[in-house]
Amino acid sequence: MIDWASFTPGSALVGGLLIGIAAALLVLLNGRIAGISGIVGGLLRPSSGDISWRAAFLAGLIGAPLVYTAFAKFPAVRIDAGYPLLIVAGLLVGVGTRYAGGCTSGHGVCGISRLSLRSLFATLAFMAAGVVAVSLMRHVINA
Repeated sequence: MIDWASFTPGSALVGGLLIGIAAALLVLLNGRIAGISGIVGGLLRPSSGDISWRAAFLAGLIGAPLVYTAFAKFPAVRIDAGYPLLIVAGLLVGVGTRYAGGCTSGHGVCGISRLSLRSLFATLAFMAAGVVAVSLMRHVINA
């Protein structure tokens, strides 16, 4: 259910624009795709001259929420799942990312904007799997 009192399409629009601009700048200025799994994977298997931009990108991902809290209150987070379910879900996402050749950010934001048919189908598969998973967890398993 949508919490209409907390629904803020303006901030979502600004956030989406910032993600799109950042992804476009990374590909235009650095020739790199802003897919998180590929960026982290490149840090795990580093090659010379390729570490600094990856580390800077990840530092920005971690640092941005910290900067945000200096100016605004961080929204409350509520997770209705236990740790075992979260661990299994995280592992499944990791496996799916490897099979799909990238993550939702790489395919959804960057791949589709480059008109990649492979990324379009990968994103459709991600979304369909999410719908199925939520439907099963909420309505069948009641977890």
